[in-house]
Amino acid sequence: MKYVGLHSVIQRNNTLSVLLLLGFPAILLGAVYLFFVILGDTSPFMSVLPWVLGAVAIWFAIAYFSNTSMIRHAVRATPLARRDNPRVYNIVENLTMACGMPMPEINIVNDSQLNAFASGINEKTYTVTVTTGLLDRLDDDELAGVIGHELTHIRNKDTQLLITSIVFVGIISVVMTIIVRLLWNTFLFGGGNRRSSNSKNNGASIIVVMVVALVCAAIAYLFTMLTRFAISRKREFMADAGGAELCGNPLALASALRKISNDPGLADVERDDIAQMYIVHPQALTGGVKGFFSHLFSTHPDTKERIRLLEQY
Repeated sequence: MKYVGLHSVIQRNNTLSVLLLLGFPAILLGAVYLFFVILGDTSPFMSVLPWVLGAVAIWFAIAYFSNTSMIRHAVRATPLARRDNPRVYNIVENLTMACGMPMPEINIVNDSQLNAFASGINEKTYTVTVTTGLLDRLDDDELAGVIGHELTHIRNKDTQLLITSIVFVGIISVVMTIIVRLLWNTFLFGGGNRRSSNSKNNGASIIVVMVVALVCAAIAYLFTMLTRFAISRKREFMADAGGAELCGNPLALASALRKISNDPGLADVERDDIAQMYIVHPQALTGGVKGFFSHLFSTHPDTKERIRLLEQY
């Protein structure tokens, strides 16, 4: 397996990022329009349009530019300086010098299990996060392979693409959550005995509107998830190849993946949007029916296949 086509991968990811930036607002607006269509009156759509676009733009800007601190808070990571761990800092520094890229920030999570991921949208926010278990249980060659894998994600702009996807899926998820809660509260507190038929009719109308909104939001969420799944699993294979090339030892990266898959960390974060950035997704390793569906909709390829390809490198 030869690591080729770096510029093609970067161009593809840049194109997908633009499509996501255009596609998600279009999906959201489509859901809003469908809401009014189902209600039988589309005339309010144009007056609502600026508010929807404005809210999405503000929300996206906050999440887009605050994603680094949000991710760090979600996984409870802390920045790592050279004096804190010269070993890992030197490995990252040497690999970035080898591939001619700026030094990313290094974050560490106090987790005895093993995992790592890269994040960020530009040179100021690019970050490589590792667990304490990873540093304790991998040798230098294995750790260099994992770091090389994560640096390749940054070089290929996979992180930029994933974070763009995460932000918009998050927007739809929150909208759906709000609608579900409002609908639930309407059922809990809006029912009961009413003194007038008008109150009953008003309550029924509210429930109908909320159900319609929920259906539209669910449709929008389905489309956003399908769009996110369009992000190819091949990015992991490409990052494996890039990591093997950078560290110069494919077998070391294969050994690291085997160790990580036997005891993957960061599972207690319970944020699948962040877990899709891990070098090994914990849910993809479960068995049975749950494991089948996890693999079917997973953003990661089978770890055993990744190891097999690296051992044939």
